Amino acid sequence: MLAAVATKYGPADVLKLRQIAQPTPKPDEVIVRVEASSVTAADVMMRRGVPYIGRLFLGILKPKNSISGTGFAGTVQALGSQVHAFRVGDRVFGETILGHGANAEYTCVPQDGLIMHLPDNVPFTDGATLCDGFLTSMNFLKRLVDVKSGQRVLINGASGSLGTAAIQIARYFGAHVTGVSSASNHDLVASLGANQVIDYNSVDFTQSEQNWDVIYDTVGKSSFDKCKAVLSENGKYLSPILGGTLCSMLQTKLFGTKQALFSATGLLPQPVLKKLLVQVRDLRASEELRVFIDRQYQFDQIIEAHRYVEGGHKKGNVLLQGPSRTSRG
Repeated sequence: MLAAVATKYGPADVLKLRQIAQPTPKPDEVIVRVEASSVTAADVMMRRGVPYIGRLFLGILKPKNSISGTGFAGTVQALGSQVHAFRVGDRVFGETILGHGANAEYTCVPQDGLIMHLPDNVPFTDGATLCDGFLTSMNFLKRLVDVKSGQRVLINGASGSLGTAAIQIARYFGAHVTGVSSASNHDLVASLGANQVIDYNSVDFTQSEQNWDVIYDTVGKSSFDKCKAVLSENGKYLSPILGGTLCSMLQTKLFGTKQALFSATGLLPQPVLKKLLVQVRDLRASEELRVFIDRQYQFDQIIEAHRYVEGGHKKGNVLLQGPSRTSRG
């Protein structure tokens, strides 16, 4: 099968297209023919091997798993002898986490891993994105802080994959949402349901006279210390970027009523992730949520896709067509 392979850490051109052996399922595994896979900021970081602490999971000197990619959607091609939850031909989606990569013609996933049926009215292109921005933002906004109706929520980085998901999730649960993005993305952010949009090039929201119950910094460009003054009395600062958040987390556990919170979504127990993902899937199937796709690339354009994501200016999601889909045109 054709796969995108990186045998070392480095820039986008470490990715090479290779013909490798198709995986054979273990008794509890499902083989999926990949129709679409995502290219995310997390994929870029894993390819680069940064932050270095991540190499404890990914491989110290080189990737343990050379096939890139995590988010996927496709059809079940083959089953292990003990698989009972799926059938050949089922439409599925999910994430390989740190397992077999998704940027390939086929990927192999345990049946009790992060894989589930994709509703018939949800296209593969949407399914491949649901485990990135939507799952992460559902974890932060619902599991971590349980956003409720009437709360004021600010989303920093509102036009990215996490931000476009977070706006919709917060609005669904009844929050008043402020989105922070560049002026060129204001129409997109407003169209997804933001009540207010701030241009970060002209306004520093941390100096605002407003305050918010939740500040979700999806891009890690701010900090708890900078945001503390504009948090409400029991306000929460959330960021998926650990960085400087760690010290603030430790401090706010001991002092004050305002908190800094972090969660490594992909490392949560599978039952927790599945519960969150069922919510995401069902909301997308009922059209309460919609996926914004910035760009789609042919499989042999994976280097260009990584470079675009690495540039830091993508809006919403970036997709890679599966090799078999590309060959079918």
